[in-house]
Amino acid sequence: QVQLVESGGGLVQAGGSLRLSCAASGRTFSTYNMAWFRRAPGKEREFVAAIRWPTRLTYYADSVKGRFTISRDNAKNTVYLQMSSLKPEDTAVYFCAADRTRWGASPSYDYWGQGTQVTVSS
Repeated sequence: QVQLVESGGGLVQAGGSLRLSCAASGRTFSTYNMAWFRRAPGKEREFVAAIRWPTRLTYYADSVKGRFTISRDNAKNTVYLQMSSLKPEDTAVYFCAADRTRWGASPSYDYWGQGTQVTVSS
């Protein structure tokens, strides 16, 4: 079992930056593939970024490539999403997800957090 808790969301002006964190419980966090998804108001949940275990290979949605960076600190059981050059269209609830085998943009990760709100004002 893995429990995920996101933090770091908030209100930021367009062009600004935020760093989201996702703290995971469980001794085997380091063996999970991790990802970030988001759901904007009135839209379906969409993939943002993923990082694979153990290679740390990363994968990004085209809409965030070059602006967002996913990373993980296995010693702290935490995955991060550094967001820069934020745009109003990045406004959404951001969720982290974990899975032993699935990764990338798969919508079927086993474990999900509750989400953290990011609002980008123009």
